[in-house]
Amino acid sequence: MRRDRSADQTDEVAQLSAPVDVLRVRLWGAAIAGLTLIVLVFFVIRIATDWPHIIGGTTPDDDFAERYVAHPWLTYGHIVPGVIYLLGAPLQLSAGFRTRHYDLHRRLGRVLLGCALLSGTLALVVGVAFAWGGAVESVASVVFGLWFLLSLSLALVAIRASRVPDHRRWMIRAFAVGIGIATIRIWVGLFTGVQLAILDTDTFPIRSTFGLAFWLGLGMHVLIGEWWLRRTPALRG
Repeated sequence: MRRDRSADQTDEVAQLSAPVDVLRVRLWGAAIAGLTLIVLVFFVIRIATDWPHIIGGTTPDDDFAERYVAHPWLTYGHIVPGVIYLLGAPLQLSAGFRTRHYDLHRRLGRVLLGCALLSGTLALVVGVAFAWGGAVESVASVVFGLWFLLSLSLALVAIRASRVPDHRRWMIRAFAVGIGIATIRIWVGLFTGVQLAILDTDTFPIRSTFGLAFWLGLGMHVLIGEWWLRRTPALRG
């Protein structure tokens, strides 16, 4: 029996695109791993900087660290659950993990969702009440913080209604903006480098560029998340 020519062409395209899809997934995985590593590095730096002052009851020299030391329950109530969420979310989004460990996926998902909601809610408080970058940072914290919480809430509504594809799409949106905290650090580093080269000042970033880094880092991730979802409508990635 002769095969339809269009079917042969479809098989050929699938065979050619398969290595590309694998390579794309690996590249995205490497990018996510790199961003997660940045989050962990700054988490360790934050602990090493703040906790000697918190335990000793002293005040740090710079006003950036002072807000963490002065309000440890609030700031670390945001940071610690956020780090737990960012470490576990890539595993939850992995098709292989969901397929092989579905029950664990569900139980872990409840824990990570709780961590994300707590971290996102406290991020709004910290971003408004203790914004080091001023109003620019505060507005960015509110805009992207609400988007993060909305994505998580709609993901929860979707999974309770057994709309699994919608659930995953909203969880991808939430993770995309959540991991953007690492890209903020990259932008801050770039701005600080330019600041050192042009203005010949100290190594601390200018407050206005700190707020701008929030918009650039988080905004990029929202757009990249939407781009990813449009390129993988069937969520094969």
